[in-house]
Amino acid sequence: MTWSILGRDEHGRLGAAVASRFFAVGALCLHTRRGVGALSTQALLNPLYGPAGLDLLSAGHGAAEVVHALTAADAGRAHRQLHVLPAAGAPAAHTGESCVDWCGHLLFDDFSVAGNMLAGPQVIEATATAYRETRGRPLAERLLAAMAAGEAAGGDKRGKQGAALRIQADEDYLALDLRVDDHAEPIAELHRLYEMSLERFQPFMACVAGRHDSTGLTDRAEIERRIDAFHVGRAGRRA
Repeated sequence: MTWSILGRDEHGRLGAAVASRFFAVGALCLHTRRGVGALSTQALLNPLYGPAGLDLLSAGHGAAEVVHALTAADAGRAHRQLHVLPAAGAPAAHTGESCVDWCGHLLFDDFSVAGNMLAGPQVIEATATAYRETRGRPLAERLLAAMAAGEAAGGDKRGKQGAALRIQADEDYLALDLRVDDHAEPIAELHRLYEMSLERFQPFMACVAGRHDSTGLTDRAEIERRIDAFHVGRAGRRA
């Protein structure tokens, strides 16, 4: 009933996006942790996979070991789908034999795609192709383009309802956490929210307290100057 993509970029950012004919799909499926990795639990999801899987990655286990450990301990594993992308190294996935067709996953060097109850394998294939073809663009935009391509290829065979996007950068809090819980066009709405985030949210977040500056900017005039500079730079990149 869901498909998702996990990706990482050359700057160490981790990203995840998901869509489904299911209310609030982003609430429990997607999990990320700075410097550790990203994970999506779906189909008849097991939300316990998220924290446990990231703890195992943090302890030094590879993605394949994490997938094996989580599913081996779960009597419901035949109904689960899971994919895991570490901060470094190859991803791994599990698609249980009782997941509803079409179901399956694709693994690449620095990203993975998985889905179940889809219109066909073309959904995750199109998702992966669009992600590869947008290399060089910001991670969030690559993930959004990938999900839009998957939807255009048929998406969830039951229809549309929810979608989510999260980006984990070099902070313990998320750089971006967008959810569309109930919408006729959730991926299009997710893209609209992303564009809205560029107006003030994303440049403002670059000014707040973090790991390397425990105070952040408190001069409101300087914050406004940084926001203006962000938009000048973005316009220059588009030109």
